[in-house]
Amino acid sequence: MSQTLDTPALPLETALGDALVQSFVRLGELTLVVKSQHYEAAMRTLRDHPDCRFEQLIDLCGMDYSDYGDGIWEGPRFAVVVHLLSLTYNQRVRVRVFCPDDALPVVASMVDIWPSANWFEREAFDLYGIVFEGHPDLRRILTDYGFIGHPFRKDFPLSGNVEMRYDPTQQRVIYQPVSIEPREIVPRIVRDESYGAGR
Repeated sequence: MSQTLDTPALPLETALGDALVQSFVRLGELTLVVKSQHYEAAMRTLRDHPDCRFEQLIDLCGMDYSDYGDGIWEGPRFAVVVHLLSLTYNQRVRVRVFCPDDALPVVASMVDIWPSANWFEREAFDLYGIVFEGHPDLRRILTDYGFIGHPFRKDFPLSGNVEMRYDPTQQRVIYQPVSIEPREIVPRIVRDESYGAGR
């Protein structure tokens, strides 16, 4: 595989074949967009093909594209972005796959290919509601088990849906509707009339 960023895509495009939707360089890193139905096979190819050899999964995260580009985005709402590292070729690649169904976003799990994907996928499930098919233990990792919704979705309310507190009379934690009053969050600057006059 070429060590320059001018032509790193060619061997990868050839190896991925029909699984590849698009490839482009952004922010000095190659991005590959793959079809959701070929996601698992494409990732195995990127790990095992002799021209690729991306042995290490560095990061995996969810994305919510609603309102992307000031509302001009017309593609699927949810995507998974994976960053891979080839120790063999000293190369990085970013892989993006879109979830075909906005109502129930589902993609294949990468835990069998890279075990390090386990907690990353749990985080994306918890925060975005993306389901990773084949994950051995897909459950919340950052929010409480009783948490309602997925807080990184762009339509999640800023104050949340419920709040919890300890009730001393019941001697337990209880859940109740949010009691925070919505307020204007535009900063206001109030200055004294003589502010800066003594300088």
